[in-house]
Amino acid sequence: MTSHTPVIALHGGAGTILPSRITPEKEAALHAALRACLQAGLTRLQEGASAMDAVTAAVMALEDEPLFNAGRGAVFTADGTHEMDAAVMDGATRACGAVAGICGPRHPILAARAVMERTEHVLLTGQGAARFCAEAGLEMQPPEWFGTPTRRAALEAELERRRLNLPDDGDPARKHGTVGAVARDSHGHLAAATSTGGMTAKLPGRVGDSPVIGAGTWADDATLAMSATGHGEYFIRWAAGHEIDARMRWAGQDLARAATDVVTELGARGGSGGLIAVDRQGNIALPFNSPGMYRAWCDQSGEIRTALFGQD
Repeated sequence: MTSHTPVIALHGGAGTILPSRITPEKEAALHAALRACLQAGLTRLQEGASAMDAVTAAVMALEDEPLFNAGRGAVFTADGTHEMDAAVMDGATRACGAVAGICGPRHPILAARAVMERTEHVLLTGQGAARFCAEAGLEMQPPEWFGTPTRRAALEAELERRRLNLPDDGDPARKHGTVGAVARDSHGHLAAATSTGGMTAKLPGRVGDSPVIGAGTWADDATLAMSATGHGEYFIRWAAGHEIDARMRWAGQDLARAATDVVTELGARGGSGGLIAVDRQGNIALPFNSPGMYRAWCDQSGEIRTALFGQD
């Protein structure tokens, strides 16, 4: 069997902070966190684990890092609650699982994987999903474990802005914030994983693109694995993951062109954000149209790189 050089990429959200508002200390902390979370997945690949195991490990690390909007550090809804979404997809089989609107599992990505591996379904939501997670033996945490002072302050600021009917200042942090990982393992198989706390002060019950297979999460060994981040409603309208797949599969486009064009097109309609993707050849694409996208990657060169703003 042909052995492939493992590759992995992850994101910690697109446009989550404007370059003008970041401090040197925060910037250093983000780079360090991105590198550590990537290493969690890369180590699994180097040990011979599957792409699915690698992206799960990377996203679990991201969910445990309060700097990112997933798991611990998830944003609050308008009601002051947490509603988290997550999804995984296996490129070898198109097996997938997702959860939406849950609060309880320390690692929502493990809840999504449990749906894939232990049920005949793809997407579980709300109270049914919560009950399934508890019965599946996942580590659970109380609601207050997920919140942070920074996220609470962001909620209060947004609610006050709305109460005073002040104009939107264009800060993308309120509508962005997702984590995700994509990988190709030594067997050439692809996988994707995405997890999010949603949008600050979102309407309770709102579900974004992260758990929507074909929109914010996608993987097929024949084409690509991708995980999106940004204004999720636009990624759903464009069926972004499947759209990139279709352009590669039927139009013969390479990953860079297909992924970049889709991100550019939805951006032209007002949808800011970006995505990470890897194809079966191990090429990585990291396009975004927002002020920045927190990202880390290790391509076939074996070098780990991290970036927050600007194009690579």
